[in-house]
Amino acid sequence: MKVLNCLVLFLLFTFQVHAQQFKTHAVKEGETLYSISKLYRVTPYNILKYNKEIKQGDVLKPNTILVIPLQASVSDTKPLPDNPVNVSEKTTTEVQEVQREPASYRTHRVRRKETLYGISRRYEISEDEIKRYNKELYSMPLKKGMRLQIPVYPEIEEDPNAINPDDFETYTVSPKETRWSIAHKYGITVDSLVALNPSLEKNSDYLAVGQELQLPKPPGSTVEGQEVELYVSYTVPPKKTMYSLSGEYGITSEDIIRLNPMILEQGGLKEGMVLRLPQKKLESEEVNAENYIFYEVKPKQTEFSLTRKLGIGYSELLALNPDLSRGLKAGMVLKLPREKAGKLEVRNSLILDKINLLDSISRENRPSLMVMLPFRMNRLELNNVENVESTIERSNALKYSLGLYSGALVAMDSLSDLGISVRVKTYDTELSREKVRSILAREDLSSVNAIIGPLQAEALKEAAMQARPAGVPIVAPLSAQSDLDLPNVFFSVPSDSILRLKMLDYMGSIRTDQNIIVINDAQNDSTRVRIQEKFPMARALKVREDEKNISVDIEALTNLLSIDNENWVILETENFKLVSSVSSILNSTISDTTQVRMFTTNKNRAFENDVISVSHLSNLNFTYPSIDREVSEDAFVRRYRARFGGDPDKYAVRGFDLTLDLLLKLAYRPNLFSTAGIIGLTEYAGNKFDYVQAFTSGYFNRATYIMKYENMRVMQITPTSNDL
Repeated sequence: MKVLNCLVLFLLFTFQVHAQQFKTHAVKEGETLYSISKLYRVTPYNILKYNKEIKQGDVLKPNTILVIPLQASVSDTKPLPDNPVNVSEKTTTEVQEVQREPASYRTHRVRRKETLYGISRRYEISEDEIKRYNKELYSMPLKKGMRLQIPVYPEIEEDPNAINPDDFETYTVSPKETRWSIAHKYGITVDSLVALNPSLEKNSDYLAVGQELQLPKPPGSTVEGQEVELYVSYTVPPKKTMYSLSGEYGITSEDIIRLNPMILEQGGLKEGMVLRLPQKKLESEEVNAENYIFYEVKPKQTEFSLTRKLGIGYSELLALNPDLSRGLKAGMVLKLPREKAGKLEVRNSLILDKINLLDSISRENRPSLMVMLPFRMNRLELNNVENVESTIERSNALKYSLGLYSGALVAMDSLSDLGISVRVKTYDTELSREKVRSILAREDLSSVNAIIGPLQAEALKEAAMQARPAGVPIVAPLSAQSDLDLPNVFFSVPSDSILRLKMLDYMGSIRTDQNIIVINDAQNDSTRVRIQEKFPMARALKVREDEKNISVDIEALTNLLSIDNENWVILETENFKLVSSVSSILNSTISDTTQVRMFTTNKNRAFENDVISVSHLSNLNFTYPSIDREVSEDAFVRRYRARFGGDPDKYAVRGFDLTLDLLLKLAYRPNLFSTAGIIGLTEYAGNKFDYVQAFTSGYFNRATYIMKYENMRVMQITPTSNDL
């Protein structure tokens, strides 16, 4: 089997994650990013990493509060160009203070297309440090096959007393507050808030009422007590009086004169005078998820593009967010009234950007995956082709695994073409929970970005529980839900309840005056109730059931059909005999006076049985919800044929789509939990994904298709709602 020859193990490189400590620094007049980094013996890059509201080259404003990562290694560097003045001020002693001595060395063999910068990021050291121990790099470029000596440094132990507790204050979460609203209140990014509070769940944005957070404060003040006075220019209009002006701006007449002494010099308030007045203060209002939605400013956004995107005037945006007067910065958290949401996509009170992942990935990110599928290699006699083929034919688990993995390999090839290097380890779970436990027990999960699989429910639970302490997400390829709370699991298959909801929403969006009839067996009576809640006018037809047969009364069914309006018959069953009987009866009733269309909210195997007439389904325009769609002749199919010599089945398509989606998201941002909160719907060859968090239950894909039989073909119906 060609697919079996593609079961490979990729080398997985580990990296260390150190516990981080922080303190805050209030910027003083004249201080630069370089001078502050020298003060705390960290790199400018590390300061930028935890203060995303500032960027390289920014002039730091006095009183700006920076989060300083005290235990960030001096080698964790993406060097900024030194200011020429600062360079001349460096002394030999100062350079020696930051230079470290390695504890040992490791060897790295240069691969094709590797760069010095890429190697430095991989080993978390600077390019200069690599050159220092490989002198030839000062006189010649990096070449494939070179063996480099990579220094390994001891951990830097910081004095825990270096953290001044007076730099922080304890904040208690109020009802309806979110991470976004609190970050906005303190003027920091959400990333900084999470860094300062390591106890926060990394796989959830949830905050509990009464939860205590550590947040930065300017020395000697608190958020409540701090007052930063901002001023505006005001041109005096005709007939304006000191009394009305003081009332409008909430300031006494004496203070207006103190700020504008020319009023006395010119004998009173005059039309056309340009005054300096304090910016108007908004009425005090609690900032929470009920009153506001929030938007995080992205790099390269301008005031013009931002106001167009959010559908709000700049003056109104400035009134809600006074810090904008100091300039628009990436990472700022802006608040907007909830009624401004309009057509914006909002999730957990955060406005989502429509992100083109292909244009947004970073080639510096190197996703690290584990694939855990039941290949059951221990049962295959690889030297006996007939035995292998027979085993695959009999084993659904093996058939699913090979399909998923073959598609995943094509997705990895696609990422490689984009310049993204992927680290993968593949394991055979052998359909055993104990095997999963033993595999994960010997793995360093701190270096893994995500795990695909396992398939079996018990094995999936085991993997989720083992991976949760390390904050590793599990992507379930075929599971829709679990009977346990698994907060780190991404269920990639939409559940039956989601499919039913989307189907009923679709029918509701196109319904006018149709006559609706529900036919269901006893096992699906709860579904009938749900349908009649959605469509109270729908009439139900009882099914006759005994131990051997299941059928409907033909006369009763035909009597329910209308000749004045189109008839919608919703069939809910897992019995192929009932599907065959109802579709045959309905097909026979179609005439010039009687229009019939058949639906279901759950297209299971009963509708795919060989006894079901495809011609009848086509005549009835049979319509149903689906987790996937038919795959067209696209780049994926061509690449799959070239590699495996045949067309992909639906499991190969799913493996490709699921893996490509996961890798693109990790190449955009290495934390899958955070991308789930900011990336909405994504779609590929035959599947689409739109994950929504259900607090402790995990993340659930709510993206579905509506499909219809027509002219002996199955076609996708263009949705009428953004939710479909």
